[in-house]
Amino acid sequence: MSWQNPCYVIEEDRLRHNLQFIRDIAARAGVEIILALKAFANWRVFPIIAEYIDHTTASSPYEARLSAEHFGGLTHTYSPAYEEHTFGDILRYSSHITFNSFSQLNRFLPMVRAFEQSADGHPISVGLRINPEYSEIETELYNPCAPGSRFGCPQDTFYAPSGGGFQLDLDKKQSLGLGLHFHCLCENDATALENVLESVEEKFGALLDKVEWLNMGGGHLMTREGYDVDVLLRCTERLHRLHPNLRLIMEPGSAFLWQTGYLTSRVVDIVENAGIKTAILNVSFTCHMPDCLEMPYWPTVRGAETLHLESNDNRVKDPVTYRFGGCSCLSGDYMGYWRFQKPLEVGDEIIFEDMIHYTTVKTNMFNGVHHPSIALKRTDGTLQLLRQFTYADYEARMD
Repeated sequence: MSWQNPCYVIEEDRLRHNLQFIRDIAARAGVEIILALKAFANWRVFPIIAEYIDHTTASSPYEARLSAEHFGGLTHTYSPAYEEHTFGDILRYSSHITFNSFSQLNRFLPMVRAFEQSADGHPISVGLRINPEYSEIETELYNPCAPGSRFGCPQDTFYAPSGGGFQLDLDKKQSLGLGLHFHCLCENDATALENVLESVEEKFGALLDKVEWLNMGGGHLMTREGYDVDVLLRCTERLHRLHPNLRLIMEPGSAFLWQTGYLTSRVVDIVENAGIKTAILNVSFTCHMPDCLEMPYWPTVRGAETLHLESNDNRVKDPVTYRFGGCSCLSGDYMGYWRFQKPLEVGDEIIFEDMIHYTTVKTNMFNGVHHPSIALKRTDGTLQLLRQFTYADYEARMD
């Protein structure tokens, strides 16, 4: 099997375009913008990214270590919950640690302070995640502000007794010695951020003058065509003006890798049932493009028209209209429909656009399906193989 198909191809020139844009926005907005590893963690590409930004954000001991060993420096870390036996790694690799609850903050703050005083320690800025209880994310699976969410501290928890642990003295004039973090966006525009910030001000405005930094999380899709940068700048200018004490941080994931590469695949069979033609590919939606099923969204296919049709639509029976079926045994491993200029044939290459963010970090080897290779298309057009997967990778995971 050629390593070039199936293969995730990262395009260096498009990546650098996004990185330059993000660096410029960070300077104009007075914000530190850092890379969320949960969206992209292909460390062989980190040297390119590190030319434009200084830090990453991690959500686990493995991500924190990966950042330290391959990106360099210390990371910003947040997790819904930490454990004692792995918290030492979090301390070792982090410059910022955000806690999800007061109970976690109370439990681990003594360990943070002890580490800072140790021979191998370094200063760590501690933060607390807040829940503004407002979000414009329509897909429940991705909404951290849904009713009953486990993410962050709602407003009322700040006024409840903390059981003798860490106390927030809202009457203090000086800094409380921590930062605040919220994450309420998912590939949203700047207007959604503006509305979230209105809720943050309403519920947590008394704290904003007393904390050291505000991390506005991810989901800021600033590299998407049509994103209103002026609204983003208006938001950050207002925060700087009203709360000059705040150091502002943003940690988008998708924005860095938006439209920076593609996934190659090939037609291996064409089947028909109830008038619906399905082109079966040598890739899988559930294994290699999970967000397509989870979000869900239909990706753009190079050279084809995306059709949002129902199965009973007469156009489904068009001779050049196809569903795509994955090569796993999951019944729901398919999407459709796409229309081509001419009928597909076995062996035809199918290219899914914009398949770099939230793909390689979420893939799996269900069914032992062959994992696509990963390559970097250099600015001179040459293709550099970064990783090719073999049976040994599957065997090791099943050990």
